[in-house]
Amino acid sequence: MKRIVLSFFALSLLAACSGTSPTTQISAKSDGIVTFKIVQINDVYEIDPLKDGEYGGMARVAHIRDSIKKENPNTFLMLAGDFLNPSLLSTIKLDGERIQGKQMVEVMNAMDFDLVTFGNHEFDLSEKHLQERLNESNFEWTSANTRHVTKDGTDFFYSHRPSGKVAVTDYSVFEVKDADGDKIKFGVVGVTLGSNPKDYVHYGDIYKEMERAYKLAGKESDFVIGLTHVALDADQEIARRLPGLSLIMGGHEHNNMYVKEGSTMIAKADANAKTLFVHTFTYNTRNKDLHLDSQLMEVNRKIASSPEVEVVVDKWMKVLNDNLSEIVSNPEEIIFTTKEVWDGTDDGNRGKQTNLGEIITNAMINVYKGETNAAILNGGGIRIDDDLEGNISSKDIFRILLFGGQVYKVDLKGKLLSEVLDYGREKRGTGAYLQRNNLSQNPEGKWMMGGKEIAGDQVYTIAINDFLLLGLDIPFLTADHKDVIKVHKPKEGEPGYDIRTAVIDYLKSIRR
Repeated sequence: MKRIVLSFFALSLLAACSGTSPTTQISAKSDGIVTFKIVQINDVYEIDPLKDGEYGGMARVAHIRDSIKKENPNTFLMLAGDFLNPSLLSTIKLDGERIQGKQMVEVMNAMDFDLVTFGNHEFDLSEKHLQERLNESNFEWTSANTRHVTKDGTDFFYSHRPSGKVAVTDYSVFEVKDADGDKIKFGVVGVTLGSNPKDYVHYGDIYKEMERAYKLAGKESDFVIGLTHVALDADQEIARRLPGLSLIMGGHEHNNMYVKEGSTMIAKADANAKTLFVHTFTYNTRNKDLHLDSQLMEVNRKIASSPEVEVVVDKWMKVLNDNLSEIVSNPEEIIFTTKEVWDGTDDGNRGKQTNLGEIITNAMINVYKGETNAAILNGGGIRIDDDLEGNISSKDIFRILLFGGQVYKVDLKGKLLSEVLDYGREKRGTGAYLQRNNLSQNPEGKWMMGGKEIAGDQVYTIAINDFLLLGLDIPFLTADHKDVIKVHKPKEGEPGYDIRTAVIDYLKSIRR
């Protein structure tokens, strides 16, 4: 995990907003100044503090927001996408069905969230499970470029609640009223990158839809801000196209940043609520000037927790720990300490050989104690989408390898192995990209094992995670392929029966 240095931004922006909105009201005794705050987080997959309580925790975020709201009742809590998946808790079964983000919605309801936008990982869920989460949520959703594809066509996503259907809107408008009686309205527009194609989701062009929704929101608001889940370069392009945006609260990148693009500030906090932004808006209703002050705050063990939210978090953590305790005796045990940052990000493991991929594939080879020559693992099997550093617990390994699985010992011909490796290379950027061990390419592009070129007719024995032999990521790699000579599947209790315990045992054996 990247080490976080506590830093504060006291950055301000003065942006003149053209036109006079009919929503602005100035009383005879008012000063014409309205101040409100937004607490922003993004890319939060875990509800409890991580690294033995060192950072994060939704109950701490709630305490920060609650403390600010006591001073200024006009305080809002928003999340810029990615929260329903991936997480270890989401994979756990409760009453026979995987939780699939239910824990996060329940916690966010307890936190009294105001607004969220879809991240790409929200669409990891099936249509059924996403609809359930929408129905359970008490907060607003917005995304101008995503639509629900149904048998009847394309429509908004909806939350079906006891009060009726609530649309996932193109934009949201919030009213702010201060003690002087001054009123303003501000709009929030969200868009989501289309990197996670699903049959039930239509992605519109992020720039066209952002511009369209911005214009609509502007007709009802004194000014508009963004709540996006796209890559930084896309946020910058949005800012160039819509210079009237004073702020874009963004997600997708997992490290904090505060970037100026023209007259727009782009803010992204660290993933898993290691940090959060507090944005203070001061709007002059007389001359239409907007002043923005953004402060980055570290969420660490010095921050108290909201008792109400902590009760909900503890409930779900008991579910998790009870489940993990059936596999390992102490899920919180520190099994290894690393001084280097382990790259667990999706972008890393689906596009290049990472140090974390090497560790896992080393553990796979270790299962068979010299009987295997190499190992491969689909990059999509690494699901933490985060960096790790310092003390590593057993629970961290479960977070990395969310879906578990077995380690097979497979005898196969070199011709097939080279084809598999070629396919993984061609699928760079997807889950089919292969993390590997003792396998490399020479300058001519030929695959090597242990420094020797792989021979087409020679039989090699390698460790493979069971998912790869299902033919899903690599269609032709199945147990019945003519060049797969033999497959050994470990039995319960044998090394390799659970890839997660195999990695845990390996790290324990090499820790210093």
